[in-house]
Amino acid sequence: LSVPVIVKLAERKMRLTEVMKLARGTIIEFQKPAEEPLDLMVNNVPIGRGDVVKVGENFGLRIIQIGKAADTLRAMGPK
Repeated sequence: LSVPVIVKLAERKMRLTEVMKLARGTIIEFQKPAEEPLDLMVNNVPIGRGDVVKVGENFGLRIIQIGKAADTLRAMGPK
């Protein structure tokens, strides 16, 4: 069973006119402290939280909180 696993950094609503003005090098500011844990999601359903870690030349997520098994399984099912 393959499911999409997403680590959500932050989110922000923007007007379409603002999105159309985005260009390479543009910085989008978020109202979330950099040290705050990130959400771990399966099928766009939050199942846990974790801290960003560097693994060699890549980034990873150290899980610090995970939801109940039933909620995790439900997230993996069809919507």
